[in-house]
Amino acid sequence: MAIVRPMQRREFHRLMAAALGAAALPVTAQTDHTARLMIVGGAEDRLQDRVILRKFMEYAGGPQARIRLITAASGVPEAVAASYTQAFGELGAQDFSVLPLTDRDSAFSPAVHDAILQADGVFMSGGDQARLMAAIWETPVLGALHQAYHLRGCCIGGTSAGAAVMSRHMISQGPALLRPRKDAIDTDIGLGLLPAAVVDQHFSERRRLARLLSALALRPDLLGVGIDEDTALVVERGQAIEVIGKGVVTLVDPSQARTNVDDLEPDEQIEMLGLQLHTLPSGHRYAVHGTLPRHWPAGLAQAMQRLVRPGPLRS
Repeated sequence: MAIVRPMQRREFHRLMAAALGAAALPVTAQTDHTARLMIVGGAEDRLQDRVILRKFMEYAGGPQARIRLITAASGVPEAVAASYTQAFGELGAQDFSVLPLTDRDSAFSPAVHDAILQADGVFMSGGDQARLMAAIWETPVLGALHQAYHLRGCCIGGTSAGAAVMSRHMISQGPALLRPRKDAIDTDIGLGLLPAAVVDQHFSERRRLARLLSALALRPDLLGVGIDEDTALVVERGQAIEVIGKGVVTLVDPSQARTNVDDLEPDEQIEMLGLQLHTLPSGHRYAVHGTLPRHWPAGLAQAMQRLVRPGPLRS
């Protein structure tokens, strides 16, 4: 991560103090006040039915919701901004704009910070997750995203790279693997909005199961979440998860697994015994409270509860 200069650090603390000490934050446009994360596996439809973006706008509060787009992950931000501007415009969004967040310096802009705090929905585009985190790590933008989600119930969405950054332990890069291998991928720090999981995207299309398992072998305390293209995992804070779009969400629970990873040299194949793997198809919603279905296998309820449990507010 980039080093925060002293002047930036002072501005960061000033903005955090101002935000946390404010008499009241803006009232969200949402009607149900349920905080949600919409984690999209990439390549979501922006031209035809736009099921995922339509649902994001609904969860943000409808056509009058204040929707803001972050394109800092993209290498072609102007083209990405134009694509989403057209898509949300044709869906009827009346208050959509692209945040002027292009690099690390702009992440210290009070205007960007305030725009996030006032938003009903913030959507992060695809690109390079390492580029996005380098721009916003330890900046007011990071704190504002956490405050918007935790304190205001803002709907936070992200696709591809914008999905990868949702977790605290983030896959930053690595090839698709035929088999799980030790130290075959690179990881870094993400936003931490989904603290109990590590996310991989373009999952079935790019055959990334072995890549995700390679990450989990080193972090068996986390759940693995693989999301197909044009598919979204919606996490309702403390309540439920929902799968929408065209594909499947793959949930891997390694908490009871045994591996030989500590005995291996880099790039050797990993033995993994006792994994639990679940495929969650589109159109299903899984509530974690009340009477649970009898057909649920042992451990699934606990995994779901971990997935919807919010992490700490980070500033």
